[in-house]
Amino acid sequence: MARNERGGERDQRGGDNRGQNRGGGGDREESDLVEKLVGINRVAKVVKGGRRFGFAALVVVGDAKGRVGVGSGKAREVPEAIRKATDQAKRTMIRVPLREGRTLHHDVHGHFGAGRVVLRAAPTGTGIIAGGPMRAIFEALGVQDVVTKSIGTSNPHNMIKATFDALAQVVSPRAVAARRGRRVSDILGRRDATGTEVKEA
Repeated sequence: MARNERGGERDQRGGDNRGQNRGGGGDREESDLVEKLVGINRVAKVVKGGRRFGFAALVVVGDAKGRVGVGSGKAREVPEAIRKATDQAKRTMIRVPLREGRTLHHDVHGHFGAGRVVLRAAPTGTGIIAGGPMRAIFEALGVQDVVTKSIGTSNPHNMIKATFDALAQVVSPRAVAARRGRRVSDILGRRDATGTEVKEA
C-alpha cells in the first residue's frame, strides 16, 4: 500500500514536471487559449429504426491577443461534440490587427446569409457592447472596447460567420501604408501635441 502511495506521489510529481517541461513549447500556447462555448443543440438523424439523437456544439477559441477561430462539431455525447468543435476552431484561427491591443482600427460591416453586423471601434473604457455569440468572439479575441450591432437574424451560426466576415476586413494602418508605398504618418495624418489631426494647407 505504501509503495502505491509513493508511486502515486511520484506520478503526481512527474505529471507536474512534465507540465513544466511542456510549458516551454507549443503546448503552453495551446493552454493559453480561451475557449467559449456558444451553444449546444440537440439534433436528430432519421434512420431505419427511428430517430438517432445527438448533440451539435458551437465553440469559439482565441488567445486574447488578436487570434480567434470558430468551430462546430456533432457527436452522440456532449463532451465529444465540444471536443470536435474546439479542434476545428483551433485549426481555423485567424489573426485580427488590433489598435493598442484593445479595439479595432476602424468601423467595419459584415454579412453572411441573413445575418448582418456592424462593428465600431470605441474609446478606452467603453467595454464590449455586444450580445450573445458576438461577445464570446471579442472576449476570446482580446478586444476590450468595441460597439457592435446585429441586424437581421439571431441565428448564432450566421451571426458568428457575419462577425468573422467583418473581422477579415480589418486592416492596420501599417498594412495600408505598405500596400500604398507610403509612411504610416501619411496614412494617419500629422497630429499636434493634443492628439488632434493637423491638416496641411
